[in-house]
Amino acid sequence: MERFKEFKNEIRANVPLAMHTWFQLGGPVQFFAEPKTEEELSTILKRCMEETIPVRILGAGSNIIIPDDGIPGMVISLVDACFCGIQIRGHSVTAGAGAKLGRVVTASAHGGLAGIENLVGLPGTIGGAILGNVSSSGDSIGQWITGIRVANEKGEVFCLNRSELSLNFEENFLRDMVILDVTLTLEEDDPLELAKRLQKIWIIKKTMFPLGHQCSGCIFRNPRGVLAGELIENAGLKGTRIGGAIVSDRNANFIVAEPECTSSDILRLIELVKNQVLDRTDIELET
Repeated sequence: MERFKEFKNEIRANVPLAMHTWFQLGGPVQFFAEPKTEEELSTILKRCMEETIPVRILGAGSNIIIPDDGIPGMVISLVDACFCGIQIRGHSVTAGAGAKLGRVVTASAHGGLAGIENLVGLPGTIGGAILGNVSSSGDSIGQWITGIRVANEKGEVFCLNRSELSLNFEENFLRDMVILDVTLTLEEDDPLELAKRLQKIWIIKKTMFPLGHQCSGCIFRNPRGVLAGELIENAGLKGTRIGGAIVSDRNANFIVAEPECTSSDILRLIELVKNQVLDRTDIELET
C-alpha cells in the first residue's frame, strides 16, 4: 500500500468482491479503490500505469463472475456521487458512468424524453450498459449516444463525439478507457404517456426474471433473430444444476446461485449449456 499512501481512505487491500456482485461469489482483489473525485481517479490510473498494475472498472456487478481465488491488480468502483449524477438539458441527458441504468431511464421519462424506455428493468450502471451496447426489444443504447467523456490509462480526460465513436462496442477502444459520463440525445414525448409505458414494460419484464431475492445473472447474448433463453429451454436445460448453480426455471438465460454455489460451479454450468445448445442447434452462444 506504500505506493498509494496518500489514498488511505480511498484504497484498501485484499477486499472481498463477492458482495459487490449480483452472484455474491468470488475471492478478493489485491487493491480496491473508490475515488471521491475525478482528480483522484486520474491520479490512481496514472499510478497504476507507472507501477504496471492492471486496472478493472467495476459497475453494479450484474454481469460479473469473480474467480473463487480472487484477482490481482486494482479494481475501481465509481460509486461516489460525483460519478453518478444525471442532468437533463433540452433533449439531452448526461449521466455519470456510475449512475444506475434504471435511474437514467426513469429520469429521462420524467423529463419528457423518449427512446430508452425499453431498457427499464435492465440492471447495472450506464457505463456498463455503454460497453455492452445493451439492447431490449430492438432498442440499443448506442443509437442515442452523442458524446462520451473518458479517461485513458494515463489519467488524461477527453471527450469523444458521435463521429469519433464506433457503435460496434464489442471491438472498440472504449474497453481500454474509463468512461466518466455519457450524453444521450433523445426524443420529446409526453411524460405521463412515458410513465404509463415504463410501468407496462416493467410489469412484463418482472415476470421474465428470477425472483428478486435470488443471486442470479443473465448469461448469454441473444443470437441474431432468436432468444438465447428459448434455445436453452428448447434444449431441455431449465433446472440443470452443477453444484450450487442452476439454470433458472423462470428464464433459461439466467443462472441462479444457491448458498453453496461457487464461481467455478457457474463457469462449468455455462460451458455445459453452451455445448448442449451447440450440439442441438449449431448455434454457439456468447456470454
